[in-house]
Amino acid sequence: MKVNTQSINFNADRKLIDFIQKRMDKLEMYYDKVIKSDVYLKVENTSDKENKIFEARVSVPGDSLIVKKQCKTFEEGADNAVASLQRQLKKRKEKLRAYS
Repeated sequence: MKVNTQSINFNADRKLIDFIQKRMDKLEMYYDKVIKSDVYLKVENTSDKENKIFEARVSVPGDSLIVKKQCKTFEEGADNAVASLQRQLKKRKEKLRAYS
């Protein structure tokens, strides 16, 4: 799956982008009709430790799933977002099975 990763207000290193790609690729095990996914990485300018925002938009036929997580690290945000997306994709697949 093609993952477009955009880091806003900073430069993401190659290891982080590869990590995100690997995590997002796991979504195809749950739903094989994923068209593309866009990931946005943002750092908020606050004194709060949880200032990393991981936002993912996954496009599937007829819809797009959006998840936004705020954590201490982007890796933690990626793990949480992918877990949430897995649940959404499973639900979507079950609904589609029920209609066919």
